[in-house]
Amino acid sequence: MKVILKHNVPSLGKAGDLVKVNDGYARNLLIPKGLAVAADDKNIKSFENDKKNVLQKAQKEKAHAQDLAARLGEVTLIMKRKVGDQHKIFGSVTSKDIEQALKEKGFDIDRKAIVHDEPIKSLGEFKFRIKLLPGVDTEVKLNVIGEDA
Repeated sequence: MKVILKHNVPSLGKAGDLVKVNDGYARNLLIPKGLAVAADDKNIKSFENDKKNVLQKAQKEKAHAQDLAARLGEVTLIMKRKVGDQHKIFGSVTSKDIEQALKEKGFDIDRKAIVHDEPIKSLGEFKFRIKLLPGVDTEVKLNVIGEDA
């Protein structure tokens, strides 16, 4: 049976793909869960129209994300933290702290999109990445400065 995938299905294909699967797999799993529709003439025409709309929307989102990435690339965050001996800060700078600092600068970024390799536990300048969309990410600078305890 040929079906049109409405969502990405691992090991089968991406949304919009026309794939051939076993009849039982299509009738018992894919179609009832809304992952696919039968590939008849009506559904193919309807899905091609929807696909154009989805592609246009995706292009707009990508353009917006690239613009946001360019603006974020120019931002340098400064965070004050209490320090102890040997210039080590109490605690660490987390994604939640970075998210809050970005909100104060006017950027609404989810902390799950913030990627930093190791915990920030000392003073200095650090760089971290923000993944906005697949294929669209940017690097932001963070300065952690000391504050008297």
